[in-house]
Amino acid sequence: MYIDPFQRLGLDREVLTVSQLNQRARLLLEDVFPQVWVEGELSNIAKPASGHVYFTLKDRNAQVRCALFRQQASRVRELLRDGLQVRVRGRVSLYEGRGDYQMILDSVEAAGDGALRLAFEALKATLQAQGLFAQERKQALPKYPQRIGIITSPTGAVLHDIVSVFARRAPHVQLTLIPTAVQGREATGQIVNAITLADRAHYDALILARGGGSLEDLWCFNEEAVARAVADCRTPIVSAIGHETDVSMSDFVADVRAPTPSAAAELLAPDRAELLAQLNSSERQLNVRLNAIITRKRTQLQHLRQRLRHPRERLQQHNQRLDDLSLRLQRAIQSVLQQRQQRYAYQQARLTAQHPKDALPLFQQQLNALQQRLLRANQLNLSLAKQRLHNLLQTLHVVSPLATLERGYSILSSADQQQVISSIHHVQPEQTVQARVADGHLTLQVRAITPNSDQ
Repeated sequence: MYIDPFQRLGLDREVLTVSQLNQRARLLLEDVFPQVWVEGELSNIAKPASGHVYFTLKDRNAQVRCALFRQQASRVRELLRDGLQVRVRGRVSLYEGRGDYQMILDSVEAAGDGALRLAFEALKATLQAQGLFAQERKQALPKYPQRIGIITSPTGAVLHDIVSVFARRAPHVQLTLIPTAVQGREATGQIVNAITLADRAHYDALILARGGGSLEDLWCFNEEAVARAVADCRTPIVSAIGHETDVSMSDFVADVRAPTPSAAAELLAPDRAELLAQLNSSERQLNVRLNAIITRKRTQLQHLRQRLRHPRERLQQHNQRLDDLSLRLQRAIQSVLQQRQQRYAYQQARLTAQHPKDALPLFQQQLNALQQRLLRANQLNLSLAKQRLHNLLQTLHVVSPLATLERGYSILSSADQQQVISSIHHVQPEQTVQARVADGHLTLQVRAITPNSDQ
C-alpha cells in the first residue's frame, strides 16, 4: 500500500513504529530530491569485496554519507581516494536499517583540483606501464661537470638561487640559461623545445627547474609531451619543480629528482673545498709512493752497481785468454816440428848407417813425400789454429761493449761521467749529459722527457 509521505498525521495521537518513521522519511527525501548534484571532498572511503563503494562527502561545515553501487562504481573505483574534490549526482535517501541519511549515487566526476589529480594519476599509470619510470633508464649524474644547461624562466628567483649555489661551490662550472615559460598555455611547447635544444648542445647535465605554486601553476610539467621529452633526453637531467612537497610527472621520468632548485644545484656543483682537500690528500699519497719508488730504485741501482763489472776487466780477461791460446798454439806447433825433426833425424841415421846407395833415390823420394806431408800438416794445423783464434776473436767482439756501440747504441752518463743513466728518473729537463758512441763522446742536453706509454 502506497503511503503519501506528505500526508499529515492525524490530530489524534498516531503512534508510528521506527520502521514506519524511517520509511516515510526515506520516501519524503527521495520525492523531494530525486536527483541532485553535490560537490565536496571525499573521506572515509570503504571498498568492500562486494564491489560497492561507500564514502563521506564533506565540506568545511558538514558531511553526508554516500553509496555508489557496484555497477556505477566499476568505472571510478580505483581512482577514488581521500582528499579528492569531486562532483556527485544521485538521489537523497535514508538507510532505513540504521536511520542514516545518505545519497545513492549514479555518477562521480572530479571537480576543480580533483580533475587535475585524476588526469595526473591516469597519465602516471600509463607512463609507468610503458617503463618510463624504470630505474635502469636513469642516467648517472656526472661527478665533475664543466657545462650545465638550466631550463627555467629567466625572470624567476629560481635562476638566481641556482647561480648562487654554483658561485659558492663550483665557480668554474659554465652555466647556460635555456629560457622558457614555466606557466600558462604556451609553457608546454616551450619546455619541450628547450629540452630538445639543450639535449643537442651536449651539456654535461641539465636542470629543469621552477619555483613553487598551485597544481594548476605547475601543470605544464605534468603534461605528457614534457614527460616524454624528459624521458627521451640523452643528457642527464635533474628535475626540480616546486617545493619539496610538490611532485610532478617530470620528477618521475627525470634521471634525478631534487626537492628544490637549490638542491638540484647542490647535486651537480662539486664542492671546491672538498675537491681541494681530496687533491691535497692525493698529492700527499703520490709523494709518499714516489719517494718509496725512488728509494727502491736507488737500492736496486746500488745493487746493480755493485754487480756491474767495468768493461776493462772483461777485456783484460779476454786478452789474457787470447795470450794463453796463442802460447798453446805455439807450443803445439813446436811439438809437431820437434816430432817431425826427430823422425827425420832417425831416418837420416838409419840411412847413414846402412848407406843404401841403391835405395837412395827411393829413400830420397820417401823423404820428399814426408817433407810434403809435414809441410801440409803444419799448414793444416796452423790454419785450424788460426780459425779457432778467429772464432774466439769474433766471440770476444760480440760480447764486447764496443761492438754494441758500433751497432748504433750509446752509453749515457752524467756530465762528470760518474753515473750511468738508465732511466728517465735520473735526469731533469735542460740537464747536460755525456753519450759515449763507437768513435768518441758526445755532450748532450735534455730537451724533454717522455715516459713509455705502457708505464
